[in-house]
Amino acid sequence: MNLPKLNFPSFNFQLKENENLLFIFDRIRKKWIQLTPEEWVRQHVIWYLIEYKQCPESLIQVEYGFRVNQKLLRIDVAVFSSHIKPILLCECKSPSQSLTQKNLTQLGLYNLHYKSAFILLTNGFVHYCFYYNNGWSAVKEIPHYQQLLLFYQ
Repeated sequence: MNLPKLNFPSFNFQLKENENLLFIFDRIRKKWIQLTPEEWVRQHVIWYLIEYKQCPESLIQVEYGFRVNQKLLRIDVAVFSSHIKPILLCECKSPSQSLTQKNLTQLGLYNLHYKSAFILLTNGFVHYCFYYNNGWSAVKEIPHYQQLLLFYQ
């Protein structure tokens, strides 16, 4: 698999190959995960949030599931406050996938359940981060964990 250079800093990921498949070690789930293009983006987001935005590893969930009308939905990455309230929800897409209004609407619908103040949509090249306060507003960069906490409701 050709791993593209994403719009994130470089990280020292643990990679291994097994039966012609590439795997990456997920530091949150503490296990090897098959490396897909979307997983490549997800792992960059996780490492970026921890290493650059000081989000505590213990307050990050990966593929965080919830049910709506008997349907299981999953958020790629969720960052929580110490009171276990989601403060950032992230949807990761493959680097080859363009980000669309449909993707943003999907993330917004997920957020109806959690009411997180921040959402992030990324394909590894383009990042859209929004803050909710009686309507959505774009923010220029992904906030630091302490900034996310300032908007905790």
